[in-house]
Amino acid sequence: MTKILRLDAAAADFRSQLDDRLAWDSAADEGVQQTVRDIIADVRRRGDAAVVEYTNRFDRLSAADMGALEIPLSRLKVARASVDAAQCAALELAAERLYAYHEHQKMASWSYTEADGTLLGQQVTPLDRVGLYVPGGKAVYPSSVLMNAIPAKVAGVAELIMVVPTPDNIVNDMVLAAADIAGVDRVFTIGGAQAVAALAYGTESIPQVDKIVGPGNIYVATAKGMVFGAVGIDMIAGPSEILVICDGKTDPDWIAMDLFSQAEHDEDAQSILVSPDAAYLDAVQASIERLLPTMERAEIIRHSLTARAAFIKVADLDQAAEISNIVAPEHLELSVEDPVALSKKIRHAGAICMGRYTAEAIGDYCAGPNHVLPTSRTARFSSPLGVYDFQKRSSLIMCSAEGASALGKTASVLARGEGLTAHARSAEYRIQDD
Repeated sequence: MTKILRLDAAAADFRSQLDDRLAWDSAADEGVQQTVRDIIADVRRRGDAAVVEYTNRFDRLSAADMGALEIPLSRLKVARASVDAAQCAALELAAERLYAYHEHQKMASWSYTEADGTLLGQQVTPLDRVGLYVPGGKAVYPSSVLMNAIPAKVAGVAELIMVVPTPDNIVNDMVLAAADIAGVDRVFTIGGAQAVAALAYGTESIPQVDKIVGPGNIYVATAKGMVFGAVGIDMIAGPSEILVICDGKTDPDWIAMDLFSQAEHDEDAQSILVSPDAAYLDAVQASIERLLPTMERAEIIRHSLTARAAFIKVADLDQAAEISNIVAPEHLELSVEDPVALSKKIRHAGAICMGRYTAEAIGDYCAGPNHVLPTSRTARFSSPLGVYDFQKRSSLIMCSAEGASALGKTASVLARGEGLTAHARSAEYRIQDD
């Protein structure tokens, strides 16, 4: 029996029970933080030599220099040609859909001119160079390559540098094929905190980037947090999450498998089902018991469901939406009769999958929207990765002589009110005599 926590939204202590279930500590322990801090400092001090040393040590390699750790672009094309034809076609179709979707996110520069000739506006430009971290070893995520690289390319980023660890010299051709499809410009077989440090500060061989994106383990996440400020980062991601709101009319096997789809990531992943139908919660529980033994990652799923999952009984779908907004889930499925109407009541969610036929897994791979999503309730204030994360905005101000005179008077009053005389006099020089 897989014991899943049952909560009732009508209970007096419901909110405290929910908060306890949602709690997750993302902070690395002091040992991890000190290790990462030391690695970053060493890479800043010794550059390539430190990166090669750590890579050889942690990934059990014997590289002589950084040249041995860079994969030529021709190798990416070989990988693309050698992978299973069906897998390559799936990657290409997913990439095509990602490009089409993300083209809609591009921001354009704009300006307007006031009556006196003063021009105001906003100039939008892409980042110059971005670093993409891709997990290696046992984890194989070609989809992550597409999801992180394609919005950067759509934004117009000039150079995209991918780092991917290859422990024991194990190189995954699907990852390299995805890099070729997405148009990655350079690839280095390095990982961990040393890769993050190299991207953030640059070495003799690896140029400094403007932003680092992509998932990684606790050392990578800790390093990204430490270099933020020297470079931008996408986010510090927590465990995968799914919240399903169901009216009780979807096949319970479907919902059980949707919950599994996140639980199989790791033991800390969180799967939550919310329904006004108590009997339906029982039906999904029965489906879980029957289907779980058939899963390859059954023990991981069982541990995740036992430790972090919840089945929540609500009064109605309106209350379900309220609870979803409290949770602010990474993935939200609205498995109900009228998902469009219910979606209007959702304020906080990374991705909203609407309708009984929309499995969250479709969004993970090929629907078109990005699967890099805010976790751990950060959907309350942040958004999925997108083209806008690789564009920046500069304000445009061009005063006419008349505008400079009129605005200068206002600026002078405000500057002198703040005691900033140079500001005031700088504006006053442009004031014309009436």
